[in-house]
Amino acid sequence: MLYVVATPLGNADDLSPRAAETLRGVDLILCEDTRTSFPLLKRHGIETPLKSYHKFNERARADSIAELLSGGTNIALITDAGTPCISDPGAVLIDTAVSEGAEITAVPGPCAAIAALSISGFNAASFVFRGFLPRKKGQLAKVIRATLSEPSPVTVFYESPLRIIATAACMAEQIPDSRVCLCNDLTKPHERVYRGTPHQVLEELQANRNAAKGEYTIVLARANIKPFKLDDDDSEEDNDDKNQ
Repeated sequence: MLYVVATPLGNADDLSPRAAETLRGVDLILCEDTRTSFPLLKRHGIETPLKSYHKFNERARADSIAELLSGGTNIALITDAGTPCISDPGAVLIDTAVSEGAEITAVPGPCAAIAALSISGFNAASFVFRGFLPRKKGQLAKVIRATLSEPSPVTVFYESPLRIIATAACMAEQIPDSRVCLCNDLTKPHERVYRGTPHQVLEELQANRNAAKGEYTIVLARANIKPFKLDDDDSEEDNDDKNQ
C-alpha cells in the first residue's frame, strides 16, 4: 500500500491522529528533505526510516519504489508541508505504482491552497488552482492577465518570498481592480494575511521589512463578479431531468 499523507503547513499539532498512526505503521516514509521532516516526526514519536524523494530524483526512483510496493512494502509519501502532488512531487510515483498494480490511499489533511481559500472571504464554490507562478516577467504578466478570463472568478497561486513584491507589482499593473487575499506563513507563529486591491497589498508588502520571508499563497478574485443565473432554457432542462 502507498499512503499519500498530508502533513502540517507549519503548526506541528496539525498532524492528524490518523496521519501519525499511518506514519508509525508503514515500513518506509518518502519525504522531500529528511532534515525538514525529521523534527516533525520526532515530535510525534515516529521512528520510521526516511528516504528522500523530491523533484530532482522522482523519476529515477519511481521504478525502484514501485518494486518495493509490489514486494509487500508499505510506504508513506509526504512533502515538506501540505498535501503531496499539489505543486509538490508524487504524481510520477503514483502513476508508476498504479501501473504496477499497487494500492494507493490518501490520508488527507492540510493544503495551503484550501486553507487560504477558506479565509479569503471570496466565494470558493468554484476556483482555479495554478500552482507556482512563472519567474520570467513576460510570462508572469501573461498568467496574471489570464485571471480576467479564467472559467472561475477566483484563482489561487503559490509564490516565493523572494519574488512576492515583484509579483504584487505585476498584479497592480495588470489587474488593478481585482481583490487579493495574500497569505504568508499559514499556521505559523508569524502568520500574516494581506487583503485589498493589488496596489494596497503591494504597499503593505513594501512597508514590511520581513516580507521576503516565508511562503506565500495568493488568492485573486476578479472585480465586479456577476452572480451566476440559469437562463430559461437551462431551468426547463433541469425540470425535465427531475421529471425523468
